[in-house]
Amino acid sequence: MVNWFRLDVAMAPTDSFDVNGCWSGSATILPGNKPVMLYTGIDINNVQVQNIAVPKNSSDPLLVEWKKLDKNPLILPPNGINGTSFRDPTTAWLGKDGYWRILVGSERSNLGTALLFRSKDFMTWTASENNFHSAPDTGIWE
Repeated sequence: MVNWFRLDVAMAPTDSFDVNGCWSGSATILPGNKPVMLYTGIDINNVQVQNIAVPKNSSDPLLVEWKKLDKNPLILPPNGINGTSFRDPTTAWLGKDGYWRILVGSERSNLGTALLFRSKDFMTWTASENNFHSAPDTGIWE
């Protein structure tokens, strides 16, 4: 049996890069046992962007408070991607080449797609030239 208890909201929409919503994302543990959170925010122009937050107190076992970094947003929708269809970053993984990678759900003309991004430092992300995977007539992938 699992026992649950209520915690306060960890992040709320407060800044220009997420003022219209803090949406789902994923946590990643960086080297040195440092947790980070990538999440979708909706900016002042109602564009979905990918942001980063770090724990205010990384020794807190529940990680109840998070700080949004000044470098937000980290990732904007690439050219050809609708700003209202770009969300839900995955947990990052580190490749043998030393680059971090994530997928972000999206769509192009009813072609559901997973967009691949990579970063050496976890702060500067570059979109892959090709979709990671896509399928016709599936709409946005979340």
